[in-house]
Amino acid sequence: MTDPAAPPFAIFRAADATDFDEAGIMSPVAPPAGSGTPDPRVIAAMGSAMARGVMAGTKVRLLFKRPGLSLSHAWFKSGFPLPRHSHDTDCLYFILSGSLRIGTEELAKGDGFFVGDGVPYSYVPGPDGVEVLEFRSADAFDIKLLAGNPAWWEKALERLDEVQASWPTQLAPPSGIAFGG
Repeated sequence: MTDPAAPPFAIFRAADATDFDEAGIMSPVAPPAGSGTPDPRVIAAMGSAMARGVMAGTKVRLLFKRPGLSLSHAWFKSGFPLPRHSHDTDCLYFILSGSLRIGTEELAKGDGFFVGDGVPYSYVPGPDGVEVLEFRSADAFDIKLLAGNPAWWEKALERLDEVQASWPTQLAPPSGIAFGG
């Protein structure tokens, strides 16, 4: 059955895309009660990554949403340390430009992957970064950070120090799509 509030036809433009933080489409989820206190080394490393400017390596925008559906554009600069995480909805990813490594697979422009509801995953953007379109079966969803291993965070901080120097030269997504704001 079609939602009467959802338009039967809609156009969206990249110039009108909303920054993910402003869109409020993704909500972080705290660890479940009784799951124990997060390792203080992980909390410290996460804080260190934020203080070192890790978020300068990513830009995520909401392109379109309607009840039960959303489309986002994510750009991760080269080597961005994306923590292992999951979402409470299915997601289909399509690579617009660049490349990534997920597990042992190298994926490039035109490739993609599907991640089901609640499935943990992470990927590493390639040397030119990666741009993906994210098709979700929801117009709002959560994110659960699952990178609770202090060793992963130590490596992530080392990688951040190595790759971050190139980020200022990566001024716009390689696809050339012009976004507003």
